This record gives sequence, C-alpha cells and structure tokens, in this order.
Amino acid sequence: MDARLPTMKATPKSLRTRTRILDAAMKLFAEIGYQAATNGLIADAAKLTRGAMLYHFATREELVEAAVTHIDLARARLFEEAARASAAPGQDASEAAIDAYWALLHEAPFIAFAELEAAARTEPMLRARLAAAQAAFDRAQMGGGFGALVQAGADPRFQTSRDLGRFLLEGLARGSMTYDEQARKERLLAVVKRAVRMLNRKGDIHDLWE
Repeated sequence: MDARLPTMKATPKSLRTRTRILDAAMKLFAEIGYQAATNGLIADAAKLTRGAMLYHFATREELVEAAVTHIDLARARLFEEAARASAAPGQDASEAAIDAYWALLHEAPFIAFAELEAAARTEPMLRARLAAAQAAFDRAQMGGGFGALVQAGADPRFQTSRDLGRFLLEGLARGSMTYDEQARKERLLAVVKRAVRMLNRKGDIHDLWE
C-alpha cells in the first residue's frame, strides 16, 4: 500500500473502491486508449459519482500515477504466472515461451500498458511515471522471467534472442494488418520461433551473426 495514502482512505472499503477505480482505468485504457479514458468515464465505469472519484484521486496526475503502478503489478503477476508454467511434453522451451508471451500481449494489463507507452511519447508526466516500470520489466525478462528465450550464458546471442523474440512479438501485437491477418501473423510467429531457436544454438556460427 502507498505510505502516502491518508489513514482515512486506508480502510478496507476505501481500498476496495480504489481497486475498483484502477481496474476500471486499466480496462478503459485497454479498450479506448489513454486520452479517451477521461476521469469522468473512469468514474462511470467504476459506478461512482464524480465526487467519490475526487475523494480518492483529486487530480488526473494522482490517478495516472496510481494506475501505472496498478497496471504494472497486474502485468508482472501475469508474467510471473506464465514464466512458471512448463512447456508441454515434446514442445521446444523457447517456442512455449514465445507462445506464452504472445498470449500475454493480448491481456488487458499488457494492452493498457502499451497504450500508456504510446501516449507517453507526447506527455512528459506520463513518460516520467512509466520509466521505472519499463526498466524493471526489461530487467525481469532477462532474469527470472522467460529464461527459455535467453538460455544460459553471457554470449551476446542469448541477449539478442530474447530481444528479438520480445520486440518482434510486441510490434506484431500492436501492428495493423488490413487483410488475411490470422494467416500472416501465424507465418510471422513461425519465423520468430525459428530465428530464436537459431540464435540460441550453442557452438556453431550461424548466418545471422555473420
């Protein structure tokens, strides 16, 4: 809990209400975008009056700061759960990790965070609020997260395989395809998996590194 939260707002009922507001904010950020999700719409979605909303978040900045933390925690929980899951029998570990991350990118916390990142390009306040969460998530993927994307060792290829898989998937999730979307995405996912497997091979020199 935020140590700055006034005692009168730290009752179980108030904490549940705050969570309801932040869940509504996350849902709206994911569905209609950061700019369109005004405080008024968020209050309506949380089934609160505007006055009740102001009691918990007096300004847009207060709401955004709390929402960034809330969304980041939700994203981290999903990530950790997926990272603990094992590959299916006979399935390549890196392919399982790619499939799992691809699924995560379509969950509300990941979509909402991506919307915040897009809005942060032109909103300095939001960009500053996101910086720590972005850095922590970047490090988490290299550490205890989807290790199968990285394998073991200090060779730059393992870092690159992680980055290749991650950023191609994120770009693909955010991209717009106007025709034959499913088939095109499936073909691209297959290529990503092959590229990551190639980079993760130990010992041999591969054309990708030449």
